[in-house]
Formats: sequence, structure tokens, C-alpha cells
Amino acid sequence: MEVAIASMLDKRGLRAALVGVESVVHLASAEARGREAELQAVDIQGTAVLAAAARQAKVGRLIFVSHLGADLSSAFPVLRAKAIAEQSIQRSFVPATILRSSLAYGPGDRFTSAIAMLLSISPLVFPLPGNGTTALQPIWVEDLATCILWSLEEPAMAGQTYEIGGPEFLTIEQLTQLIKRVTGSRRWVVHTSPASVRALAWMMQRLLPRSPLTTFALDYLATSRMASLDALPRIFGLKPAILEQKLDYLRGRNWGVELLRRQFGWRR
Repeated sequence: MEVAIASMLDKRGLRAALVGVESVVHLASAEARGREAELQAVDIQGTAVLAAAARQAKVGRLIFVSHLGADLSSAFPVLRAKAIAEQSIQRSFVPATILRSSLAYGPGDRFTSAIAMLLSISPLVFPLPGNGTTALQPIWVEDLATCILWSLEEPAMAGQTYEIGGPEFLTIEQLTQLIKRVTGSRRWVVHTSPASVRALAWMMQRLLPRSPLTTFALDYLATSRMASLDALPRIFGLKPAILEQKLDYLRGRNWGVELLRRQFGWRR
């Protein structure tokens, strides 16, 4: 196996890396940073450079994992950036499949693990933005990986966009309560104004190298975004995993220590 390292904006580096490559899976994004400048560089400009390099290298298939709700007119920077990225890929004329996915969860994720870390460091109460009724449709990371692999193997999926998610709708409060039970947290969940939680996210982004709470994450939680519950069985013939049955990776860990480890690169 060969490994090539190049910046998303390095046109020559990407072209060289794609020589002889048949398929590309595009997962790169700067949304975890919570900074619009990096989103512009990586998600928008970087995708345009990658798509052009893939066309020049005559790549046979390209899979791009986008977000549910991607829209050029979205008020949210991440969703607008994903829509622009989708457009760059479509205009490249590389045979591409776009998977608009709900939030993926699994070991090392930035979703359930982030909530576990925030619960661990919250003093007595856990501030939940708004009324907690925003609906989510979490997808197990292995199910998402299977969708990617099947999209690569099925020629008829080229040129198509699919909206996918898990087999259940959960509110952000239901999800938080579930993670509380799994991790043994005793914090009280308190409904807080979105503006206050956004101010907290803004401060954490500036204090921590890898904040578990970002303004982009709050953007995603601002409104419900869902796919059909039968999307995975209907499109891929796949029975998706139930979230509650897959959260063992959250058990028995000190999430406060895990937060510090992620900030400063500590090793176990």
C-alpha cells in the first residue's frame, strides 16, 4: 500500500497522488475546527481542487459524503459549504455519488463522544440549547462505511445523490439522556437559551485546540434534518443499527481525561 500526503489546496500534489487511482472517497472537512476561514479553504476550495485533479487523472469513481440539509441558500456555513462542494463535484464530470448523511456515530466520533466529554466537565448541570426537541437520525459509522463501499461497487449509483440516515428519530434531549445513562453521568440537563450555549462554544473554541463544542455543531442542531427511515434498506438492502445497541464504546471511560488527552495528544 502506498501513502501520499498533500494539502487539499496543493494542485500538483493532488494530481500526483491520484495518478493510477481508480476510486476516491472524499471525507475531508474543516467543520470540526469551527472556523469559517478553514471551511472555505478545505471544504469549498479544497473540494474544487480535488474534483479538478480527479478529472485530470481520469478517476473512475468519486464518493463524496455530504450532510443532510446541504443547500446553497442555507443560513448555516457548513451546510452552504457542503452544497458548494457538491456543485464542484457535479461540474467536474467525474462519475460521482453524493451521500447526504445524517450525523455518524462510533468510536472516536465528534458527536456522541463530544456529548460524553461535555457531560463530564459540566458543573452539576448540562446546558441543552433551546427546548431539546431538534430531531436527529444518527447513523452507525459501519453502516455509513458499507454505503460508501456499495456505492463504489454499483455503477448505476454514479451521478446520483442519496439522503441517508439511521433507523430512528431521536431528539437531542433523548440522545443526551441516553448518553448520560451509558456513561453514568449524574448531571442535570437544563434547557438554556441557544445564544448562551453559542457564547460558550465560541469561548471553548478559543481556549481549546480541539473543542468538543463548536458553533458549527450548534448550527447542525438548530433545526431537524432527516432522511426517510427506510433509506438504507430501500437503497442499499442494509438493515441499519439501532443507536442504543451500539454505544458500548462510551462505557467505562473517564471522559474528562479523554478530553484532555485529545487536546494535548496524550497517549494511554
